[in-house]
Amino acid sequence: MKAITILKASLFRVFFLSVLVLCITSCRKINPIESSLKNQAFAITEREETEALFFISTANATKSIISKSEIAQEKSSDAIVQELGKRIEFQENQILNDISKMATMKLIVINEINTTHQKRDLYNLIDANGKDFNDVYLDAMKDALNDQIELFETISRETNDKQILEMVLRYLPEQYKLLRETERLRKQNV
Repeated sequence: MKAITILKASLFRVFFLSVLVLCITSCRKINPIESSLKNQAFAITEREETEALFFISTANATKSIISKSEIAQEKSSDAIVQELGKRIEFQENQILNDISKMATMKLIVINEINTTHQKRDLYNLIDANGKDFNDVYLDAMKDALNDQIELFETISRETNDKQILEMVLRYLPEQYKLLRETERLRKQNV
């Protein structure tokens, strides 16, 4: 009788351990539906990546233009160039504000990327004096506004996001106007 009880206990232990091992291994397997949902939640489409790049690039370009315009307001001896700097700074602050709001709503973090080109432009402005300053500033603004316009036109072709398209339609005409005025002033200073 004692031998049967020991045999039953041994069989019960083997059975219990088998069930336990089976449960543990089945729990380790990833549910394919759950796995699919996780992959979809963190998958970034090409469109979303393009839009994120647009927000980051535009914010960085805008910050650079604002810095240059602030320097122009302080260093330029020409009242017309100072006034242009104020208008450009005001416009760019509006763009930056809208870009920041939209990026926040889309959970995009805008990190600042200072390229060598941007730093060189700022150093050139800081080092320039007198009439040379106006020429350097107007050239830098012409290039920066062209780059920003190109960003706006590119995103308008590559996205169907209503908010982004509305923003581009709101600011692009004014950017062209500021670019034309910058080019006109540059030609007058030659």
